Parts: sequence; structure tokens; C-alpha cells
Amino acid sequence: MKDISRNLTMLCDFYELTMANGYFHCEIRDKITYFDVFYRDNPDHGGYAIAAGLQQIVEYINDLHFEEEDIEYLRSKKLFGEDFLDYLRTFRFTGDMWAVPEGTVVFPGEPLLTVRAPAIEAQFIETYLLMMINHQSLIATKASRLSRSAKGRIVSEFGSRRAQGADAAILGARAAYIGGVTNTACTITDEVFGVPATGTMAHTWVQMFDDEYTAFRTYCEIYPNNATLLVDTYNVLESGVPNAIRAFKEVLLPRGITKCAVRIDSGDITYLSVKVRKMLDEAGLHECKIVASNSLDEYIIRELIRQGACVDAFGVGERLITAKSDPVFGAVYKLVAIEREDGSILPKIKLSENVGKITTPHFKKLYRLYDRETGMAEADLICVHDETVDDTKPLEIFDPVHTWKTKTMEHFTAVELQKQIYAGGKQVYELPAIEEIRANCERSIHEMWDEVRRFTNPHNYYVDLSEKLWTVKNDMIKERRNPKK
Repeated sequence: MKDISRNLTMLCDFYELTMANGYFHCEIRDKITYFDVFYRDNPDHGGYAIAAGLQQIVEYINDLHFEEEDIEYLRSKKLFGEDFLDYLRTFRFTGDMWAVPEGTVVFPGEPLLTVRAPAIEAQFIETYLLMMINHQSLIATKASRLSRSAKGRIVSEFGSRRAQGADAAILGARAAYIGGVTNTACTITDEVFGVPATGTMAHTWVQMFDDEYTAFRTYCEIYPNNATLLVDTYNVLESGVPNAIRAFKEVLLPRGITKCAVRIDSGDITYLSVKVRKMLDEAGLHECKIVASNSLDEYIIRELIRQGACVDAFGVGERLITAKSDPVFGAVYKLVAIEREDGSILPKIKLSENVGKITTPHFKKLYRLYDRETGMAEADLICVHDETVDDTKPLEIFDPVHTWKTKTMEHFTAVELQKQIYAGGKQVYELPAIEEIRANCERSIHEMWDEVRRFTNPHNYYVDLSEKLWTVKNDMIKERRNPKK
């Protein structure tokens, strides 16, 4: 596997360094802190999101170190003490980390990743953690919606040329594959991550030749087992498809090859695909597939299928790789607790006039509750770290805001979602292969009821707090709102 890793330690917000220097000189640097990564709203007003980006976080933390040129740069800013700069020479992550595995369906407010580490270390990694989770979770979620809209048809990721930079293209294609697309046009993502790369021709190929038929015939002769011809350079029905049929019959069929395809990249896809299907069938090319592209998204794909479009596969570019309809995932990294010298944990909370920005304090656990009979997910429960859900007994859960809304869970199985990734700075989690992550995503989505998965007005999946955690949070809110004089 090709190695494209590089030292990204300095890819951080500058305030991570000013705060680290401050912690160092305030003797806070060794204070054990707890931070959570969570997000507040599902993209596209959907019912869920897909967690992604953990592999790159692990690679980043394993290589976390400052080089001499980094230290010299920081010295040039004339803000940092020499003792702090000297400390950075041996800087490493020594803490603990827990995370929801990639490909898991997740919901707003849940701790996707939890860090327990000395203050400087925990604070410093904020930027990169958020960057990876925000980007890849966003694209994986969009890809999930696209692949479901296609109802079993192939969806290809075509977006590299519209991505905001190289990493967005490479890692975006990785995340899209996790979310459910079949392949990518991004070659390096195949080389590095094993995401199948695919592609045939652009309009340029057709224009390079004196006529369309010669372009098609030549391509079929060079790539007889990968012949997908782009038929809309001039006119889909009058020249593109007739020339494609002629090339297939003269080059492929004599070799016994019936696997081929045509791609439509413009026009009325429903109308054209129906006409093209009829022309192909009348020519005896029943196995020839029809591929459609051109600014597609999950709603357009769903509508094309509803209208009866004869499309076997879809290529999706800018609206997937940029998550154009809702391009910000919005995950945040917040302090939720600190550890006292005696090892006890002191919860921390952030309040806001914006109710949605009030954090849930404490070192926590995240459980998913499954119905034993159906195997479907019924609710998630966030607990204090020292709580254990006993799924041999009935459990009453309640809405954290509208507390009178309750539900008694019986005959359920409680599964802890977070896995430990680091213990004492050492990686203790084996990163799964991309195919395993993709399978986890597919399995996790199928564990959700259709009402949660629908695009419009999805069911609000229950994410509740344990009574103990709810009490801690509300007591802290009351205390901060009404401080003792």
C-alpha cells in the first residue's frame, strides 16, 4: 500500500498553541481532562449520520511530534517561552481515547469520540479531530442517502475535480465508499485505500477523432472488456446511440462480449434513457447497461426511478464530494470533565442562551438498545461512565427535554457503542479494513427502522440520558444559573 502520510502536527488552530503555552506556565499542563466530539444536527434534515474519519485520526496521533523547523517557527512568533518550546521536542499523545467505529449510524448529541488526556495534549488535537470527523462523516452520510435513493443500482463517485483540494478528493472518495457508493473515479483512493476505481472516456475522446463512430470503435478495440461509451457529445438518439450500437456489434459481439454500457451526461435523463433502452433492446443488446450522470443528487435519482427511467447506474460528482446541499457537518469538541488529584471526576458544562449549545457534562458511555425479537435499534442511551445498563430487567427511558415522555424497554439488548482506541498513549484498537467498515455501515443502517431512514420528515430517533446523567446536567444548569452569593 502506498504511504501518503506526512507530519501534520502543525495543522492546528493557532489558539491551540497559545492555550498550550498558557497551560504549561499555569501548571495546568498535567491536569487530566475529558473532551467529547459530538454534532448538533443531522445533515440535510435527515434522520441520522454516519461516523467516519477515525483511521486518519489514529494515523495523525501515532505521528504526533514537533520537528525542529516547527519549533523554530514558533520561536519566531515571540509568544512562547523557551521552556515550553523545549517541552514540545518530546511532545507525544499519552492519553486515552474512545470512539464509535467508522460506519456506525450516529445521532446528534452523542459522543462520537472521547479523549481523556493531560490538558495540553487533549486541547492540542482538537482541530485535526474535528476536521477529519466533520469532513468524512458529512460525505459518508451524503453517500448513504445517495446509495439508498438508487434502490440497489450502482452509484459511482465522480467528484474529484469539484473537491476543495487533494485531501478532500482522496478522503472524500474513501468516505463515500464507506457510506455506500460502489466505486470512485479517484485513482489514488483506489491505490491507497482499495476503493475500486472506475472510468472510461470523456467528451474529449470523442472530439479527438474525425467522427463519433471511429471514436467508439477505437475505444472498443482498445478496451473490449470495459466499453462504456459516452453518447451525448453530439446527439444522443440520432448519432450517439446508433454509433455505439454499430461499434458494439462490429467489435464486441464477434468476440463473444456482451457486457457493455452507454453513458448519458445531459438532457432529459428519463426520456432519453427510455428511448435508449428501446433502441438497445431492438438491436439485441439486452445486456448493455445505461449509465446516467449530470449534477445528480438523492432527490433527482429517486425521482428518475419514480418516473420510470431505464438507468442501471448513476455517476454523482459535485453534489456528493462537496455535500453541496448541506456542506457543514458541525461537530464540536468540548470539555466535559476534569480529573481531581484523588482520581475523582469533576463534570464541566458549557451554558448558552442558545439552548442547543448547552453541553452534556461528565465522562460518559453510549449504549444502543436493540429489540431482541426484531434486532432493530430502538433508542440510544447516554450514561455516566460508571453506569452499566442491565438488559435483563425492564428499563424506563425518558426524553431529556420533555421528561414526561417515557418508554419502558423490555426484552432488549444493550450494546456499548464506543470502543477504546488508545490506552496510555498506546493504540489498542486494530483499524479495520475498508470493506469491513463499509459492511458495518450497511449493517448499521439496516438496523434502523424505515421511519428513521426516510429523507423527508424522518422519525426523531430517541437519544436519551440516564437518570443519573440527566440529574447531573440539570443540577449544574441550576447551579450556574443561580450561583450562591
